[in-house]
Amino acid sequence: MPTEDPGTARPARRTILTAATTALTLAAVGQASADPAIPPDRTVTLTGHLPTGAPDFVYLPIEVPPGVRELTVSYHYTKPTVPPGTPGNSCDIGIFDERGTTLGGRGFRGWSGGFRTEFSLSRSAATPGYLPGPVNPGTWHIALGPYQVAPQGLDYQVQVTFRFGDPGPVFTPHYPPERARGRGRAWYRGDCHLHTVYSDGRRLPEEVAAGARAAGLDFIVSTDHNTSSSHGVWGPLAGPDLLIVTGEEITTRNGHWLALGLTPGEFVDWRYRSRDEAFPRFARQVHRSGGLVVPAHPYCPYVACQWKFGYEQADAVEVWNGPWTYDDESAVDTWDGRLAVALREGRRWLPAMGNSDAHSAPQVIGFPHNVVLAEDLSRAAVLDGLRAGRSWLAESSAVQLEFTVTGHGRQAGIGETLTAPADTPLDVRLTVSGVPSGTVRFLTDEGQLHQEALPATGTGTVTWRTTASLASYVRAEVRHPKPDGTPGQGNSITTDLPWGPMAALTNPIVIRTGS
Repeated sequence: MPTEDPGTARPARRTILTAATTALTLAAVGQASADPAIPPDRTVTLTGHLPTGAPDFVYLPIEVPPGVRELTVSYHYTKPTVPPGTPGNSCDIGIFDERGTTLGGRGFRGWSGGFRTEFSLSRSAATPGYLPGPVNPGTWHIALGPYQVAPQGLDYQVQVTFRFGDPGPVFTPHYPPERARGRGRAWYRGDCHLHTVYSDGRRLPEEVAAGARAAGLDFIVSTDHNTSSSHGVWGPLAGPDLLIVTGEEITTRNGHWLALGLTPGEFVDWRYRSRDEAFPRFARQVHRSGGLVVPAHPYCPYVACQWKFGYEQADAVEVWNGPWTYDDESAVDTWDGRLAVALREGRRWLPAMGNSDAHSAPQVIGFPHNVVLAEDLSRAAVLDGLRAGRSWLAESSAVQLEFTVTGHGRQAGIGETLTAPADTPLDVRLTVSGVPSGTVRFLTDEGQLHQEALPATGTGTVTWRTTASLASYVRAEVRHPKPDGTPGQGNSITTDLPWGPMAALTNPIVIRTGS
């Protein structure tokens, strides 16, 4: 009968089911082994009912006997009809071993969300999303994540099958190298938000690596949901032409965030809400690894996707996620407003990022991606460039861009600072190609102050003059025409979006008054 794991501390709402809601049956199934010394397979069935308002995570204890070679889990749950506008049942699944379910503890052995109905793990291998390793005897826990429960409740059945025998060889991970060939100090293109079959994507890692190369990318970051299980397969897929960095997308109930540049094999826990005050702890974990904390798609309207943790621990923010939509407009507006506040208060400003979040075809790897000025094509150098905001966002490798501010005998580029006397003329210059009939916008802390059309060839240079007294920063956007073919118009209010989709967006050039 399920009971609380002694000594395991958990935040509020993370309790296992009570005896009144769960039934446990035990039966031997399957054929006996040809070796009479090896016990036959054994299956345990767990059933129960979750009402509306169930805990975020429900832990079902299961006793693993000695001698288990492989553990297989399958589950299903009811999906009753619900009234229009009412969420139906959705329930995720994962597993923790005998080391327990403590938040941030060592017991994590895998998570597949709602993407799979069955998984297996052994010392030699595991279903994608799960970690190969010893199947030690003791109390393990099946973790259910009922993130939507219908008014009728959710009835579940979980079956756990134990297969006995020799445990087999130890799994050997092949992590990617931390450096690729590179070109020294240069602009490198990379997509930092990608999924594979190791979470809820449908592409194999091989297909993601091939797609990155086809998109003209120099680096990618692997960010499968709530698991590090893919880290150990990327090594053979990297090469002199492609840097592969390990990471994770942490999908909490109050928003998703990217942990970029994790130590290979490192796992970051996701089982908390904003009210639990656990996020800063896990942000510190990522920072200790030299990685970046990046809130993802902060205005995504899906359940549990909107960002509710604030930005104090963030290193950057993903303002452009996949094909351009209205939530990206909201993200850019919020990011822009925070730029002025940070500069006024003398704080570090938060760089913008853009990533594809590609899961499967027809989602395009590298649409969009980041173009980063880095000292070399290495994990550390790329993360340093992103952290410093020496980057701009592009919809594809067909878009090329250079952006500078010049004055007082000095020049600054994207992510840099130019200091000049208050009234010294400063020339803002953008050279762009790859956006036919696009529109260039220059924006400062006052908003849009210059707009200019590109020719049908998509190539042009746009200049504008300002001073340090008039602008505390300047950034650039390049937009496609609107669906009706018009360029759009800044400083106006209309009933629809005033602009076409984004083609490129820069981080700011900061302008300060001084000598």
